[in-house]
Amino acid sequence: MTNSIARPATQPQPQPQPQPQRQRQRLLAARLSPLLLLLLAALLSLPWSLAHAALATEFRLQNGMKVIVKEDRRAPTVAHMIWYRIGSMDERNGATGVAHALEHMMFKGTKKLKPGEFSAKVAALGGRENAFTSKDFTGYFQQIEKSRLADMMALEADRMENLVLDKGEFEREIKVVMEERRWRTDDQPIQKVYEQLHAAAWTAHPYHHPVVGWMNDLENMTVEDARAWHDRWYAPNNAIMVVTGDVDAAEVQRLAEKYFGRIKPKQVPVTKPQVEPVQSGLRRLTVKAPAENPYVALAFKVPQLKDVEKDDEELALDVLSSILDGYDNARLNARLVRTDRVANSAGASYDGIARGPVLFILDGVPAQGVTTTQLEAALRAEVTRIANEGVGEAELKRVKRQLIAGQIYKRDSIFGQAMEIGTMEMSGISHRQIDRLIERLGQVTAQQVQAVAQKYFGDDALTIATLVPLPLTQKPVPPPPSLRH
Repeated sequence: MTNSIARPATQPQPQPQPQPQRQRQRLLAARLSPLLLLLLAALLSLPWSLAHAALATEFRLQNGMKVIVKEDRRAPTVAHMIWYRIGSMDERNGATGVAHALEHMMFKGTKKLKPGEFSAKVAALGGRENAFTSKDFTGYFQQIEKSRLADMMALEADRMENLVLDKGEFEREIKVVMEERRWRTDDQPIQKVYEQLHAAAWTAHPYHHPVVGWMNDLENMTVEDARAWHDRWYAPNNAIMVVTGDVDAAEVQRLAEKYFGRIKPKQVPVTKPQVEPVQSGLRRLTVKAPAENPYVALAFKVPQLKDVEKDDEELALDVLSSILDGYDNARLNARLVRTDRVANSAGASYDGIARGPVLFILDGVPAQGVTTTQLEAALRAEVTRIANEGVGEAELKRVKRQLIAGQIYKRDSIFGQAMEIGTMEMSGISHRQIDRLIERLGQVTAQQVQAVAQKYFGDDALTIATLVPLPLTQKPVPPPPSLRH
């Protein structure tokens, strides 16, 4: 599931779907050209050091801010991103949603800029900009013509150091955030399911809370809460700058030192580990909401990726998810949707790169005349089939090619490269391990896939959420004007 909330852009953004991995992989499969497939084959046959020569440059400013630069000169554009290693998982009870609320306020003025002037300046320079908040981090980005990079750094450094949090602006903006919650979660049945699924799956870990926050916390939030969050966490030594595109690393370092080097570091609090207790039995919940179809999601607790060199199971789980749902003719779609016709849709996802614990999710919409209980059994039967019978080498090879092709395809976009670097760094895995991670995925064996299918899909660590549809009383309406910034 996606756990990021972007600040609303000029046009309403499409709703995040429960299984973005599935959609991404199918899109990649559809868009892979014969030339790219030939390139992929060549990459898989070359020594890894020869296949990936373009490495990123990394340095650290004296105030502790890390800067990572990936040169890509195919177009005269640059992606500039500032990542703060702070997200909703770092919030406390009673103040959920403050990370996202502050993200909104970062566009509401500094000592130098009036509210909205940041975005106006970026637009006037021909760029686009936005921000996102997740459970693990908060990020801000601009995509701009390469000669305007210095302007972007000046703007970001200004709001890191000189943000102005006005009470009146906050009281207006928190209403926008509450309306965003209503539109993106309360009025979206699948999103309501996933909010309740995480709340049930995680009892102690702060992943229990939604990124946008609980409504009652938003209703009682004050500008002082946002100010304290900024003062505590928004510091150069808790941030990473990622720059990709048509740039020179030495020039980026000069600009970073000029605009960010003078900002003083802060004593960033050390967070205590919050370990989720071992689950010892199946958890089940029901969500009733107006919807066209029933829906079911099965969430299994599985390990997260921490060490690219040592974590074999995590890589095998990634491959398993792709065997089940990595391309149009993958097992779930082929059997449950096309052959047995017990589901209108069926999917699987696993994303092991995170600061906290992770889930492996099976989900689906049952076909007419099929119950969610029957679809549950059908979804689990496909994993059981792999656990009992294993995976053939031809299928495994095809799936790994899809996975690796997806990783390579990301590099067609300077923004995609920046996102990949930032996400890895925020999760505690060096960006220098990106290519090694791809190589390790290529080394996963059929025996390893079968072993994780046997180990992690019992009842003890399973949470099941079912959507029971209520009658639709009205047609969906577009977001209100307040969400169209």
